[in-house]
Amino acid sequence: MRESPALIESRAFGVRHIPLLRPLGWLARGWRDLVRCPLPGLLHGLALALFGAALAVLAHDHFWLLSGAFTGFLLVAPVLATGLYAVSRALEKGQRADLSVALAAWKPEGRLMVFGLLLAFAGTGWVLTSASLVTGFAAAPVTTPLDFLKVVVLNDHSPLFQIWLLMGAFLAAPVFASSVVAIPLLLDRQVSVLAAVLTSWRVVQAHPLPMALWAALLMALTVLGMATALVGLVVIAPWLAHASWHAYRDLISTSGLEERP
Repeated sequence: MRESPALIESRAFGVRHIPLLRPLGWLARGWRDLVRCPLPGLLHGLALALFGAALAVLAHDHFWLLSGAFTGFLLVAPVLATGLYAVSRALEKGQRADLSVALAAWKPEGRLMVFGLLLAFAGTGWVLTSASLVTGFAAAPVTTPLDFLKVVVLNDHSPLFQIWLLMGAFLAAPVFASSVVAIPLLLDRQVSVLAAVLTSWRVVQAHPLPMALWAALLMALTVLGMATALVGLVVIAPWLAHASWHAYRDLISTSGLEERP
């Protein structure tokens, strides 16, 4: 059976072996990048925190919508960090790394725009699914975080919260597997979207435990940032973005392949 061109293209990228706890090293290196070049990252984190605050204000009496929107944010966050991947790449090469480098990464680029749209569709799908579950099956109206906690999370007579979590995981797992190294790869090398996604899946298949740990760290730190009234996201969001660049660099061998300028 003839293999697809994207699969053949994906195999041009070697997957490096990593130990289980390597994700902790990515966090350490991501923090170092943030400290070395803080302005782009902090502005990025501030923009996300302000967007989250605006969303909270607009949907303050519709927590069933807000819960889906905040968890959907986790699906689209990787593409929002494109500029910070560029900053980490510049730091790695010893080049100038400042706000202009981050902004330049956002120039119109077909492949990144396609991937961003796909993630946006996935995020929107989860928001609608989450809202439908909570409004359609909750035992009482959910309008506040306390309502969500009492009616959905702590309701012993309904499996709604478990179903909500399972549905979220069902959507988030393939999105994570498709994007964990795909966006930094698209930024860094001349590769098609499908080849980048297939490469990302190869990484997850080769390292299920380290990737599960990485996913758990991303989730836990993002939830921590949200739990601090979004203030923590100002630092945590860029920290994780820089760390994600180092995950890509550790996991993928790109030697001898054409680099994007």
